Amino acid sequence: MSAGASVLFDAPGPKARVRHWIYSVLVAAAFVAIAVWMFLAFQRQGQFAAEKWKPFLEAEVWETYLLPGLQGTLTAAALSIVGALIFGMTFGILRLSDHAWVRWVAGTIVELARAIPVLILMIFLFAVFGDYKVFPVDQLALAAVVIALTIYNASVIAEIVRAGIRSLPKGQSEAAVALGMRKSQLMRLVLLPQAITAMLPALVSQMVVVLKDTALGYQITYVELVRSGQQEGAAQMNTIPALMVVAIIMISLNIALSFLATRLEKRLRSRRKRGGGAVLAADSVVTDAAPGVDITKK
Repeated sequence: MSAGASVLFDAPGPKARVRHWIYSVLVAAAFVAIAVWMFLAFQRQGQFAAEKWKPFLEAEVWETYLLPGLQGTLTAAALSIVGALIFGMTFGILRLSDHAWVRWVAGTIVELARAIPVLILMIFLFAVFGDYKVFPVDQLALAAVVIALTIYNASVIAEIVRAGIRSLPKGQSEAAVALGMRKSQLMRLVLLPQAITAMLPALVSQMVVVLKDTALGYQITYVELVRSGQQEGAAQMNTIPALMVVAIIMISLNIALSFLATRLEKRLRSRRKRGGGAVLAADSVVTDAAPGVDITKK
């Protein structure tokens, strides 16, 4: 076997490469055919007529429907992302605790949260909050959406954090313990800064999921972008163009979020390569090191 050969599967030969190229062309042609068919169907229904798109040139339509919906989507997404990151980081670290009962409790909570469908959790919380008047009436839907998204996505982020920390070389933990670091210092100063860089792609993917799942709030009357787009379509008799505009806005938001995260990841990686990581303060490390280790020498 040559050095460049794959160890996971046999490299395709000339005939296999031709077959793969043919399959790719056929799949691409099928997608194009479906897209053309949908375009012609919408065109026959007059969905691409100028009068259907004219309302989007009016400021009143944006101020009445789309901008409030966009604000609702961004508000729910921002609150859910912050909450999911906080609780996800916390439970991810708790699942790595040295105490078995802490790991068991945290693991049980995470597994239960991952097993509940988000929409069912939203509907349940909305009903409970309404019956027991936990939140003001005008905040019931927002609270149900944010808490449901936080619970589910925090459970996923907890697993991402746990996997990210476990992926780091054990030598770093051993060296930090040899220097006399406490477990909290080891996690805060050594493991988490490196793990977050490695976890960023997965974390961003989960943030995109949060942003998209805010649309489920439509089922409990929460005013978000998709619901506002449908309301605008019903009022202006242009449902398909309205949903297309909503789709473009959502796709743009997701692309922007992914772009910012990619830039942040590259910046963090470049800082680590240049040795520009965080510098420990003189009093941040315990001075009573392990026996036989002299930390005063430079």
